[in-house]
Amino acid sequence: MSNSPLLRRVERALDAIRALCMLVAGLALAVLIVSFGWLVFGRDVLNATPTWVEQLALLLICYIAFLGAAAGVREDSHIGVTLFRDMLPPQGRKIAMILVDVGLAIFGAVMLVAGITLMRFGWDTKLPMLNIPETFRTLAITSCGALVMLFAGLRGLQRCLSFASWAPDTEIEGV
Repeated sequence: MSNSPLLRRVERALDAIRALCMLVAGLALAVLIVSFGWLVFGRDVLNATPTWVEQLALLLICYIAFLGAAAGVREDSHIGVTLFRDMLPPQGRKIAMILVDVGLAIFGAVMLVAGITLMRFGWDTKLPMLNIPETFRTLAITSCGALVMLFAGLRGLQRCLSFASWAPDTEIEGV
């Protein structure tokens, strides 16, 4: 695709956001592992099970899953059935790939809007044992929606703008 300076800066920024998503998800996974270690130690050694670990685990899993999914959309490694797309001629493949990007961007926008609604609704409800607003759990959904909309939307726009010169065969692995 195009190698304009603006496009290179946008790509670097999106890659930095993806790396940040993976860093946060990785840190959340490390905290999850440590907290379960504390759970086992507290239960088996201290004979006092820390009850907050389960709620923290549920919260962390949300961030790990949703940030990881958003990073997967950026890397274009999300789950997809490509059998029929790969059977199309190059022009049809281009259109199919753009339609997938548009569909993902719309899905991300719906997640963003629904996530904002859930965040508003959950602000007064506290997560049990953690005593923080439910909004912190739904922030993962909202963030993922915004990132999926950004990553897929910009990739779809980039593919549309470079439609004539873009070769989809360079993006399909295993073909």
